[in-house]
Amino acid sequence: MNKLIAALALALIPAAALAEEAAPPAPKWSIAIHGGAGTLDPKAMTPERRAEYEAALQVALDAGAKVLANGGSAMDAIKAAIIPMEDSPLFNAGKGAVFTWEGTNELDSSIMDGRDRSAGAIAGVKTVKNPILLADTVRTQSEHVFLMGAGAEAFAVEKGFAVTPPEYFATPARREALERMKAEKLSALDVDHKFGTVGAVALDQNGNLAAGTSTGGMTGKRWGRVGDAPVIGAGTYADNRACAVSATGWGEYFLRVGVAHEICARLRATNEVKVAMADEGAAAEGVRTEEAQYIADAVMADVASLGGDGGVILVTPEGYAIFSFNTTGMYRGRATSGGVREVAIFGGEEKASATPDH
Repeated sequence: MNKLIAALALALIPAAALAEEAAPPAPKWSIAIHGGAGTLDPKAMTPERRAEYEAALQVALDAGAKVLANGGSAMDAIKAAIIPMEDSPLFNAGKGAVFTWEGTNELDSSIMDGRDRSAGAIAGVKTVKNPILLADTVRTQSEHVFLMGAGAEAFAVEKGFAVTPPEYFATPARREALERMKAEKLSALDVDHKFGTVGAVALDQNGNLAAGTSTGGMTGKRWGRVGDAPVIGAGTYADNRACAVSATGWGEYFLRVGVAHEICARLRATNEVKVAMADEGAAAEGVRTEEAQYIADAVMADVASLGGDGGVILVTPEGYAIFSFNTTGMYRGRATSGGVREVAIFGGEEKASATPDH
């Protein structure tokens, strides 16, 4: 009798409801990008200039999101997003990189795969159009993590990279900034109102994380100065157990705090505590978006307490795409499988929620 009642009850449930209940959750993905943080004045931003930056950010965001939506890897997505920014004169990476004191453009970049924490980085390169691709080649085709200068360029040639002439990277605006710095005896911060470093972080449909960062450094840098962007753990970090982070800002302070790794380490510790406290047999709750935001903000507050400024983007295994910066603005964007797709420049312009499911 009980079996008959159960069969009749099951027959009364609409087929569509059964199919919906049995359907697996849709694969989720998430991506965030940045094009530099700094002292940005809304009053000085003309509508035309704003539209130019927003369009460039949208191109980069769309390129990365397309890879993820089509089932591509997080690694491929961040490269797809960073390359258009390296190719744009609007950002301090690749074409449009700032000038050193000697009047050259020296490029730094790093990349990391959260699956196995493999990483690649290059610094002081002058002849590679897309430094993020060389950093990834160091990761995949060498036994090393970090190459610099002439050695990195020789490695690039050996691996088939074209030698890009120095004039490709030079732009009038960056040259003017160097000339003004020298003529008026200014600091790099006086002429660099923003840190135009670019970066991207992503979560793919297989649950893998990746991060990448690319920069030209600071105007007038000397003596082979290297900031945080190419340093694994400072400007870039990715770990499937915690998060993926890319940073932009005053590199000396990000190096001292170890910003990217510090954020991931705190998130991983939070996850481990939740697992340890979960009831036996119950799945532990993942990190919530407000917890991830709090951790990112706390690390950026640490940077500020030392005198540094800048910002970070991060994506968590749960799919949260988060920004944190202690400057007036950061060129940024994010997209998720849940329909979030936005770019922003000044503080408070983005939506409150950036979860993959909302």
